[in-house]
Amino acid sequence: MPSPRSRTVVAILLLVIPLSQLPIDIYTPAIPRMITELGASSTLVQNSVSAYVLGMALGLVPVGVLADALGRRPVLLSCLGLLCASSVAIAFCGDAWLLLGLRFVQGLGGCACMVVVYAIAADVARGRELTSLSGWLGAAWGLAPVIAPAVGGIIVQFVSWRVLFAVIAVLAAGVAVLVWRLLPETLPASSRVPIEPRSLARALGGALRRPLFLGLTLVFALFASAQLLFGVVAPLLYEERLGIPAGVYGLLALAIGAVNLAGELATGALAKRVRPAALGFGAFAFFAAGTVVLLVTGLTAGADAVWLTIGGMLVMLGCGALCPFAYGQALGLFDRNLGLIGGLTSAVCYLVVSVTMAAASGLPDDTALPLAAVYVGCGALGAILLALCLRTVRAPAATPTASL
Repeated sequence: MPSPRSRTVVAILLLVIPLSQLPIDIYTPAIPRMITELGASSTLVQNSVSAYVLGMALGLVPVGVLADALGRRPVLLSCLGLLCASSVAIAFCGDAWLLLGLRFVQGLGGCACMVVVYAIAADVARGRELTSLSGWLGAAWGLAPVIAPAVGGIIVQFVSWRVLFAVIAVLAAGVAVLVWRLLPETLPASSRVPIEPRSLARALGGALRRPLFLGLTLVFALFASAQLLFGVVAPLLYEERLGIPAGVYGLLALAIGAVNLAGELATGALAKRVRPAALGFGAFAFFAAGTVVLLVTGLTAGADAVWLTIGGMLVMLGCGALCPFAYGQALGLFDRNLGLIGGLTSAVCYLVVSVTMAAASGLPDDTALPLAAVYVGCGALGAILLALCLRTVRAPAATPTASL
Protein backbone atom coordinates (compact mmCIF):
# COMPACT_ATOMS: atom_id res chain seq x y z
CA MET A 1 0.00 0.00 0.00
CA PRO A 2 1.38 3.45 -0.85
CA SER A 3 2.68 5.44 2.13
CA PRO A 4 0.87 8.60 3.30
CA ARG A 5 3.75 10.58 1.83
CA SER A 6 3.23 8.88 -1.54
CA ARG A 7 -0.46 9.71 -1.41
CA THR A 8 0.44 13.36 -0.71
CA VAL A 9 2.68 13.41 -3.77
CA VAL A 10 -0.07 11.95 -5.97
CA ALA A 11 -2.65 14.40 -4.60
CA ILE A 12 -0.42 17.37 -5.43
CA LEU A 13 0.30 16.03 -8.91
CA LEU A 14 -3.44 15.78 -9.51
CA LEU A 15 -3.72 19.49 -8.67
CA VAL A 16 -0.75 20.60 -10.75
CA ILE A 17 -1.36 18.84 -14.05
CA PRO A 18 -4.63 20.61 -15.05
CA LEU A 19 -2.68 23.88 -15.16
CA SER A 20 -0.98 22.72 -18.35
CA GLN A 21 -4.34 22.50 -20.12
CA LEU A 22 -6.38 25.17 -18.34
CA PRO A 23 -4.88 28.11 -20.33
CA ILE A 24 -6.28 26.53 -23.50
CA ASP A 25 -9.74 25.47 -22.43
CA ILE A 26 -10.86 28.28 -20.17
CA TYR A 27 -10.65 30.92 -22.87
CA THR A 28 -11.85 29.12 -26.01
CA PRO A 29 -15.44 30.36 -25.43
CA ALA A 30 -13.97 33.88 -25.48
CA ILE A 31 -12.39 33.62 -28.92
CA PRO A 32 -15.31 35.28 -30.79
CA ARG A 33 -15.40 38.13 -28.21
CA MET A 34 -11.61 38.58 -28.35
CA ILE A 35 -11.70 38.84 -32.14
CA THR A 36 -14.08 41.79 -31.82
CA GLU A 37 -12.41 43.53 -28.88
CA LEU A 38 -8.86 43.25 -30.19
CA GLY A 39 -9.89 44.18 -33.73
CA ALA A 40 -8.05 41.19 -35.14
CA SER A 41 -8.82 38.44 -37.64
CA SER A 42 -10.26 35.14 -36.47
CA THR A 43 -7.14 33.37 -37.77
CA LEU A 44 -4.83 35.57 -35.68
CA VAL A 45 -6.77 35.11 -32.45
CA GLN A 46 -7.24 31.37 -33.03
CA ASN A 47 -3.47 31.13 -33.46
CA SER A 48 -3.09 32.27 -29.85
CA VAL A 49 -3.91 28.62 -29.08
CA SER A 50 -1.10 27.52 -31.39
CA ALA A 51 1.28 30.02 -29.75
CA TYR A 52 0.64 28.52 -26.32
CA VAL A 53 1.00 24.98 -27.62
CA LEU A 54 4.21 25.90 -29.47
CA GLY A 55 5.64 27.37 -26.27
CA MET A 56 4.85 24.14 -24.49
CA ALA A 57 6.36 22.04 -27.27
CA LEU A 58 9.64 23.94 -27.35
CA GLY A 59 9.94 24.11 -23.57
CA LEU A 60 9.24 20.49 -22.73
CA VAL A 61 12.65 18.97 -23.46
CA PRO A 62 14.73 21.76 -21.85
CA VAL A 63 12.47 21.76 -18.79
CA GLY A 64 12.69 17.96 -18.58
CA VAL A 65 16.49 18.11 -18.79
CA LEU A 66 16.62 20.75 -16.05
CA ALA A 67 14.31 18.64 -13.86
CA ASP A 68 16.67 15.66 -14.27
CA ALA A 69 19.68 17.79 -13.37
CA LEU A 70 18.39 20.15 -10.68
CA GLY A 71 15.51 18.22 -9.16
CA ARG A 72 11.77 18.32 -9.70
CA ARG A 73 10.70 20.96 -7.15
CA PRO A 74 12.82 23.99 -8.14
CA VAL A 75 12.03 23.60 -11.83
CA LEU A 76 8.31 23.18 -11.21
CA LEU A 77 8.18 26.20 -8.90
CA SER A 78 10.06 28.40 -11.39
CA CYS A 79 7.71 27.48 -14.23
CA LEU A 80 4.62 28.05 -12.09
CA GLY A 81 5.96 31.54 -11.40
CA LEU A 82 6.39 32.16 -15.13
CA LEU A 83 2.86 30.90 -15.80
CA CYS A 84 1.46 33.25 -13.17
CA ALA A 85 3.37 36.33 -14.41
CA SER A 86 2.52 35.80 -18.09
CA SER A 87 -1.16 35.28 -17.26
CA VAL A 88 -1.27 38.61 -15.44
CA ALA A 89 0.35 40.29 -18.47
CA ILE A 90 -2.23 38.78 -20.84
CA ALA A 91 -5.06 40.06 -18.66
CA PHE A 92 -3.88 43.61 -19.45
CA CYS A 93 -2.94 42.96 -23.09
CA GLY A 94 -4.56 45.13 -25.77
CA ASP A 95 -2.78 43.98 -28.93
CA ALA A 96 -3.31 40.68 -30.76
CA TRP A 97 0.34 40.31 -31.78
CA LEU A 98 1.50 40.94 -28.22
CA LEU A 99 -1.08 38.36 -27.14
CA LEU A 100 0.64 35.77 -29.33
CA GLY A 101 4.02 36.47 -27.74
CA LEU A 102 2.67 36.34 -24.21
CA ARG A 103 0.81 33.13 -24.96
CA PHE A 104 4.09 31.59 -26.13
CA VAL A 105 5.73 32.56 -22.81
CA GLN A 106 2.71 31.21 -20.96
CA GLY A 107 3.20 27.89 -22.74
CA LEU A 108 6.83 27.78 -21.58
CA GLY A 109 5.60 28.05 -18.00
CA GLY A 110 2.72 25.65 -18.42
CA CYS A 111 4.81 22.85 -19.91
CA ALA A 112 6.33 21.96 -16.54
CA CYS A 113 2.87 21.15 -15.23
CA MET A 114 2.94 18.18 -17.59
CA VAL A 115 6.54 17.04 -18.05
CA VAL A 116 7.68 17.46 -14.43
CA VAL A 117 4.46 15.91 -13.12
CA TYR A 118 4.92 12.78 -15.23
CA ALA A 119 8.60 12.59 -14.29
CA ILE A 120 7.60 12.62 -10.62
CA ALA A 121 5.00 9.94 -11.36
CA ALA A 122 7.70 7.77 -12.94
CA ASP A 123 9.91 8.42 -9.88
CA VAL A 124 7.32 6.85 -7.58
CA ALA A 125 5.66 4.15 -9.76
CA ARG A 126 6.63 1.69 -12.47
CA GLY A 127 5.01 -0.87 -14.78
CA ARG A 128 1.25 -1.23 -14.61
CA GLU A 129 1.21 1.09 -11.59
CA LEU A 130 2.66 3.84 -13.78
CA THR A 131 0.14 3.24 -16.57
CA SER A 132 -2.67 3.37 -14.03
CA LEU A 133 -1.27 6.52 -12.42
CA SER A 134 -0.98 8.04 -15.90
CA GLY A 135 -4.69 7.38 -16.34
CA TRP A 136 -5.55 9.17 -13.09
CA LEU A 137 -3.27 12.07 -14.05
CA GLY A 138 -4.94 12.13 -17.45
CA ALA A 139 -8.29 12.32 -15.68
CA ALA A 140 -7.11 15.31 -13.62
CA TRP A 141 -5.73 16.90 -16.78
CA GLY A 142 -9.11 16.19 -18.35
CA LEU A 143 -10.89 18.24 -15.68
CA ALA A 144 -9.77 21.35 -17.57
CA PRO A 145 -11.79 20.58 -20.71
CA VAL A 146 -14.72 19.54 -18.51
CA ILE A 147 -14.96 22.52 -16.18
CA ALA A 148 -12.97 25.32 -17.81
CA PRO A 149 -15.15 25.99 -20.90
CA ALA A 150 -18.29 26.18 -18.76
CA VAL A 151 -16.62 28.57 -16.31
CA GLY A 152 -15.03 30.50 -19.16
CA GLY A 153 -18.31 30.82 -21.05
CA ILE A 154 -20.12 32.23 -18.05
CA ILE A 155 -17.32 34.69 -17.20
CA VAL A 156 -17.11 35.88 -20.81
CA GLN A 157 -20.85 36.33 -21.10
CA PHE A 158 -21.24 38.30 -17.87
CA VAL A 159 -17.81 39.85 -17.13
CA SER A 160 -14.77 39.90 -19.45
CA TRP A 161 -12.33 37.56 -21.14
CA ARG A 162 -9.51 39.32 -19.25
CA VAL A 163 -10.79 37.91 -15.97
CA LEU A 164 -10.13 34.41 -17.33
CA PHE A 165 -6.38 35.02 -17.36
CA ALA A 166 -6.51 36.55 -13.89
CA VAL A 167 -8.12 33.30 -12.73
CA ILE A 168 -5.24 31.31 -14.28
CA ALA A 169 -2.72 33.52 -12.45
CA VAL A 170 -4.44 33.05 -9.09
CA LEU A 171 -4.65 29.26 -9.52
CA ALA A 172 -0.98 29.01 -10.55
CA ALA A 173 0.07 31.04 -7.50
CA GLY A 174 -2.04 28.90 -5.17
CA VAL A 175 -0.68 25.62 -6.54
CA ALA A 176 2.88 26.99 -6.30
CA VAL A 177 2.36 27.57 -2.57
CA LEU A 178 1.19 23.96 -2.14
CA VAL A 179 4.18 22.63 -4.08
CA TRP A 180 6.56 24.76 -2.01
CA ARG A 181 5.06 23.68 1.30
CA LEU A 182 4.04 20.05 0.75
CA LEU A 183 5.74 18.42 -2.25
CA PRO A 184 8.92 16.50 -1.36
CA GLU A 185 11.77 16.17 -3.83
CA THR A 186 11.32 12.75 -5.49
CA LEU A 187 14.62 12.68 -7.39
CA PRO A 188 17.52 11.98 -5.01
CA ALA A 189 20.84 13.69 -5.67
CA SER A 190 22.42 10.34 -6.57
CA SER A 191 19.95 9.88 -9.45
CA ARG A 192 20.35 13.32 -10.99
CA VAL A 193 21.82 13.58 -14.46
CA PRO A 194 24.29 16.40 -15.12
CA ILE A 195 23.65 18.53 -18.17
CA GLU A 196 26.23 17.07 -20.53
CA PRO A 197 25.43 17.54 -24.23
CA ARG A 198 27.00 14.25 -25.32
CA SER A 199 25.19 12.10 -22.78
CA LEU A 200 21.92 13.90 -23.45
CA ALA A 201 22.39 13.39 -27.18
CA ARG A 202 23.02 9.67 -26.61
CA ALA A 203 19.88 9.39 -24.47
CA LEU A 204 17.79 11.20 -27.07
CA GLY A 205 19.28 9.16 -29.90
CA GLY A 206 18.64 5.93 -28.04
CA ALA A 207 15.00 6.85 -27.46
CA LEU A 208 14.47 7.95 -31.06
CA ARG A 209 15.92 4.68 -32.34
CA ARG A 210 13.28 2.65 -30.49
CA PRO A 211 10.38 2.08 -32.90
CA LEU A 212 7.96 1.21 -30.09
CA PHE A 213 8.68 4.49 -28.30
CA LEU A 214 8.23 6.49 -31.50
CA GLY A 215 5.01 4.69 -32.34
CA LEU A 216 3.46 5.23 -28.90
CA THR A 217 4.56 8.87 -28.91
CA LEU A 218 2.89 9.45 -32.28
CA VAL A 219 -0.29 7.75 -31.05
CA PHE A 220 -0.32 10.16 -28.13
CA ALA A 221 0.32 13.12 -30.46
CA LEU A 222 -2.40 12.21 -32.94
CA PHE A 223 -5.18 11.75 -30.45
CA ALA A 224 -4.12 14.72 -28.31
CA SER A 225 -4.35 16.81 -31.50
CA ALA A 226 -7.83 15.46 -32.17
CA GLN A 227 -8.83 16.17 -28.58
CA LEU A 228 -7.63 19.78 -28.56
CA LEU A 229 -8.88 20.50 -32.08
CA PHE A 230 -12.48 19.97 -31.05
CA GLY A 231 -12.12 22.54 -28.28
CA VAL A 232 -10.83 25.16 -30.74
CA VAL A 233 -13.25 24.54 -33.62
CA ALA A 234 -16.39 23.83 -31.56
CA PRO A 235 -16.90 27.38 -30.17
CA LEU A 236 -17.06 28.81 -33.68
CA LEU A 237 -19.47 26.12 -34.86
CA TYR A 238 -21.75 26.42 -31.84
CA GLU A 239 -21.59 30.17 -31.29
CA GLU A 240 -21.03 31.65 -34.77
CA ARG A 241 -22.67 29.09 -37.06
CA LEU A 242 -25.51 27.92 -34.80
CA GLY A 243 -26.00 31.13 -32.78
CA ILE A 244 -25.69 29.47 -29.38
CA PRO A 245 -24.70 31.89 -26.54
CA ALA A 246 -21.26 31.50 -24.95
CA GLY A 247 -22.77 30.46 -21.61
CA VAL A 248 -24.86 27.72 -23.22
CA TYR A 249 -21.85 26.54 -25.21
CA GLY A 250 -19.95 26.31 -21.94
CA LEU A 251 -22.57 23.92 -20.58
CA LEU A 252 -22.39 21.79 -23.73
CA ALA A 253 -18.61 21.75 -23.42
CA LEU A 254 -19.07 20.64 -19.82
CA ALA A 255 -21.03 17.58 -20.98
CA ILE A 256 -18.55 16.76 -23.74
CA GLY A 257 -15.62 17.23 -21.40
CA ALA A 258 -17.24 14.95 -18.83
CA VAL A 259 -17.20 12.16 -21.39
CA ASN A 260 -13.53 12.88 -22.12
CA LEU A 261 -12.88 12.63 -18.39
CA ALA A 262 -14.69 9.29 -18.31
CA GLY A 263 -12.25 7.95 -20.89
CA GLU A 264 -9.27 9.04 -18.81
CA LEU A 265 -10.78 7.54 -15.68
CA ALA A 266 -11.35 4.30 -17.58
CA THR A 267 -7.63 4.06 -18.37
CA GLY A 268 -6.77 4.66 -14.73
CA ALA A 269 -9.22 2.00 -13.55
CA LEU A 270 -8.65 -0.65 -16.23
CA ALA A 271 -4.91 -0.47 -16.93
CA LYS A 272 -4.09 -3.02 -14.22
CA ARG A 273 -6.81 -5.48 -15.30
CA VAL A 274 -7.14 -5.29 -19.08
CA ARG A 275 -4.61 -6.27 -21.73
CA PRO A 276 -3.04 -3.25 -23.49
CA ALA A 277 -4.41 -4.32 -26.88
CA ALA A 278 -7.98 -4.60 -25.58
CA LEU A 279 -7.76 -1.23 -23.83
CA GLY A 280 -6.16 0.54 -26.81
CA PHE A 281 -8.43 -0.80 -29.54
CA GLY A 282 -11.52 -0.50 -27.35
CA ALA A 283 -10.81 3.20 -26.92
CA PHE A 284 -10.10 3.60 -30.63
CA ALA A 285 -13.50 2.12 -31.49
CA PHE A 286 -15.22 5.04 -29.74
CA PHE A 287 -13.04 7.56 -31.59
CA ALA A 288 -13.86 5.91 -34.91
CA ALA A 289 -17.59 5.92 -34.15
CA GLY A 290 -17.53 9.63 -33.34
CA THR A 291 -15.60 10.38 -36.53
CA VAL A 292 -18.22 8.55 -38.59
CA VAL A 293 -21.02 10.55 -36.92
CA LEU A 294 -19.28 13.87 -37.65
CA LEU A 295 -18.42 12.85 -41.20
CA VAL A 296 -21.92 11.67 -42.14
CA THR A 297 -23.69 14.62 -40.53
CA GLY A 298 -21.14 17.04 -42.00
CA LEU A 299 -21.95 15.71 -45.46
CA THR A 300 -25.70 15.72 -44.95
CA ALA A 301 -26.56 18.44 -42.41
CA GLY A 302 -23.53 20.75 -42.36
CA ALA A 303 -23.66 21.79 -38.70
CA ASP A 304 -26.25 20.39 -36.31
CA ALA A 305 -25.96 20.92 -32.56
CA VAL A 306 -27.29 17.48 -31.58
CA TRP A 307 -25.12 15.43 -33.92
CA LEU A 308 -22.10 17.65 -33.34
CA THR A 309 -22.44 17.00 -29.61
CA ILE A 310 -22.95 13.24 -30.01
CA GLY A 311 -19.99 12.92 -32.38
CA GLY A 312 -17.85 15.09 -30.12
CA MET A 313 -18.69 12.96 -27.09
CA LEU A 314 -17.69 9.73 -28.83
CA VAL A 315 -14.45 11.24 -30.14
CA MET A 316 -13.58 12.66 -26.73
CA LEU A 317 -14.28 9.37 -24.98
CA GLY A 318 -11.80 7.61 -27.26
CA CYS A 319 -9.18 10.34 -27.02
CA GLY A 320 -9.57 10.55 -23.25
CA ALA A 321 -8.62 6.89 -22.88
CA LEU A 322 -5.95 6.75 -25.60
CA CYS A 323 -3.82 9.74 -24.57
CA PRO A 324 -2.83 8.66 -21.03
CA PHE A 325 -2.63 5.04 -22.22
CA ALA A 326 -0.03 5.85 -24.90
CA TYR A 327 1.90 8.28 -22.68
CA GLY A 328 2.14 5.82 -19.80
CA GLN A 329 3.23 2.99 -22.10
CA ALA A 330 5.90 5.18 -23.73
CA LEU A 331 7.35 6.52 -20.47
CA GLY A 332 7.32 3.04 -18.92
CA LEU A 333 9.89 1.84 -21.49
CA PHE A 334 12.65 3.73 -19.63
CA ASP A 335 14.06 3.88 -16.11
CA ARG A 336 16.51 6.81 -16.44
CA ASN A 337 16.40 10.36 -17.85
CA LEU A 338 12.67 10.33 -17.21
CA GLY A 339 12.36 14.11 -17.39
CA LEU A 340 14.14 14.13 -20.73
CA ILE A 341 12.08 11.23 -22.10
CA GLY A 342 8.82 12.67 -20.84
CA GLY A 343 9.77 16.03 -22.30
CA LEU A 344 10.59 14.44 -25.64
CA THR A 345 7.27 12.58 -25.72
CA SER A 346 5.30 15.70 -24.86
CA ALA A 347 7.36 17.90 -27.19
CA VAL A 348 6.64 15.68 -30.18
CA CYS A 349 2.99 15.68 -29.17
CA TYR A 350 2.67 19.42 -28.87
CA LEU A 351 4.63 20.12 -32.03
CA VAL A 352 2.12 17.95 -33.88
CA VAL A 353 -0.69 19.72 -32.01
CA SER A 354 0.63 23.20 -32.86
CA VAL A 355 0.91 22.32 -36.56
CA THR A 356 -2.59 20.84 -36.49
CA MET A 357 -4.02 23.90 -34.73
CA ALA A 358 -2.34 26.32 -37.15
CA ALA A 359 -3.61 24.37 -40.16
CA ALA A 360 -7.10 24.06 -38.69
CA SER A 361 -7.35 27.83 -38.12
CA GLY A 362 -7.68 28.24 -41.88
CA LEU A 363 -10.39 25.62 -42.34
CA PRO A 364 -14.02 26.64 -42.99
CA ASP A 365 -15.90 26.93 -39.70
CA ASP A 366 -19.49 26.75 -40.96
CA THR A 367 -19.73 22.94 -41.07
CA ALA A 368 -18.43 19.92 -39.16
CA LEU A 369 -17.05 18.37 -42.35
CA PRO A 370 -13.49 19.84 -42.18
CA LEU A 371 -13.20 18.69 -38.56
CA ALA A 372 -14.39 15.21 -39.54
CA ALA A 373 -11.90 15.08 -42.42
CA VAL A 374 -9.00 15.80 -40.03
CA TYR A 375 -10.31 13.07 -37.72
CA VAL A 376 -10.40 10.59 -40.60
CA GLY A 377 -6.70 11.23 -41.22
CA CYS A 378 -5.85 10.97 -37.51
CA GLY A 379 -7.88 7.79 -37.19
CA ALA A 380 -6.34 6.06 -40.21
CA LEU A 381 -2.77 6.76 -39.12
CA GLY A 382 -3.61 6.08 -35.48
CA ALA A 383 -5.09 2.67 -36.30
CA ILE A 384 -1.94 1.64 -38.16
CA LEU A 385 0.32 2.79 -35.33
CA LEU A 386 -1.81 1.10 -32.68
CA ALA A 387 -1.73 -2.17 -34.60
CA LEU A 388 2.06 -2.05 -34.87
CA CYS A 389 2.66 -0.94 -31.28
CA LEU A 390 0.16 -3.16 -29.50
CA ARG A 391 1.49 -6.20 -31.33
CA THR A 392 4.74 -5.51 -29.48
CA VAL A 393 3.49 -4.28 -26.11
CA ARG A 394 3.03 -6.83 -23.38
CA ALA A 395 1.32 -6.02 -20.12
CA PRO A 396 4.12 -5.73 -17.54
CA ALA A 397 3.81 -7.17 -14.12
CA ALA A 398 2.78 -4.74 -11.43
CA THR A 399 5.59 -3.34 -9.34
CA PRO A 400 5.31 -1.82 -5.89
CA THR A 401 5.19 1.94 -5.65
CA ALA A 402 8.57 3.30 -4.70
CA SER A 403 8.77 4.66 -1.20
CA LEU A 404 9.67 8.29 -0.77
